Amino acid sequence: MLKVVGAGVGRTGTHSLKLALEQLLGGPCHHMVEVFAHQEELPIWTAAIDGQEIDWGELMRPYVAQVDWPGASFWPELAAANPDALVLLSVRDPDKWYTSCINTIFGGMQVMVDEGNEWMAAMLRLFAERFSDKIDDRDAMIDAFERHNDAVRKAIPADRLLEWSAADGWEPICARLGLPVPSEPFPITNTTHEFREMFGMPPVEA
Repeated sequence: MLKVVGAGVGRTGTHSLKLALEQLLGGPCHHMVEVFAHQEELPIWTAAIDGQEIDWGELMRPYVAQVDWPGASFWPELAAANPDALVLLSVRDPDKWYTSCINTIFGGMQVMVDEGNEWMAAMLRLFAERFSDKIDDRDAMIDAFERHNDAVRKAIPADRLLEWSAADGWEPICARLGLPVPSEPFPITNTTHEFREMFGMPPVEA
């Protein structure tokens, strides 16, 4: 069973959260990078995106926590399947969030779809169904971002929800999980520069 269900979408510090939760909970945390690392997950996530029922407990069996897309889009199902888990909503200034997205994941998404990448095509269907697929429209995507976050706030009781931003660091997470605060700094990873460098994209201002 998951101990943390991450409801915050990508580019809200989710990779940093992944590393932090793995350190705190002593097990793997699901993130989009896990989908690429474990190709056997692709047909299961695609089935979920296409509206088929899946066994969330079985899919998440190897993990102690989950953050980032695609799992964040299925936060209602994951929260229901893990009723004792803390629901962690990672947030960010909406305008900065969109700028980060368009400079990273959104920047190459449509190109990959046009080139026949089936997983990116599935993700675009997921966005259309549960978020917004107007990835080049700043206002539409920010509206989707705010609607997503508001839906989580309305659905999850306050005693189960932690709203968190990267500036908050370890303390709120550790307090809610009843764990000691590590002595080392909170991990800061997967910046816009690091993302673009990893995928061979030219640098831009973050």
